[in-house]
Amino acid sequence: MKPFPLDKVYQLIEPGPVVLLTTFDGKPNVMTMSWHMMMEFTPPRIGCIVSSADHSFTALSKTGECVIAIPAADMAEKVVAIGNCSGRDTDKFVEIGLTALPAEEVSAPLIGECFANLECKITDRDFVERHNLFVLDVVKAWHDPKQVASKTLHHKGYGTFAVDGEEITLASKMP
Repeated sequence: MKPFPLDKVYQLIEPGPVVLLTTFDGKPNVMTMSWHMMMEFTPPRIGCIVSSADHSFTALSKTGECVIAIPAADMAEKVVAIGNCSGRDTDKFVEIGLTALPAEEVSAPLIGECFANLECKITDRDFVERHNLFVLDVVKAWHDPKQVASKTLHHKGYGTFAVDGEEITLASKMP
């Protein structure tokens, strides 16, 4: 073993697929996000980090709701384009060519091109001030039945992504 740079540790342990977080505060906005984690099975609870410097932080804090949209790997260029501009001065839905669809439980839009969309509401703000960590409950979930076995992107840092690989199934004693 050799020492590994601490500022690169996140590249080793990214928690899951890159997702898109939409908000609505007078107008729809979307950001790319890779720092999130499942926290509970039922109700589905997700923790996510949104930088206080991001335009989405203000909208999420104010409205208490968002959509987490899960893009397939074939959306990689759009995912990166979303992350490379700010909703403060760009209508990302128009500029990048995304279809905003109405959600049922929140005002933030679903993204039509994504294979899954999760409508979420903030249930815990205790860690927002210290860590920018929002705890969200999924209140409605959607999937596109036309997009079967979609591969997802996983951020590895500085514009590098991995795409899901082969799946394996092993015996489990969990229900």
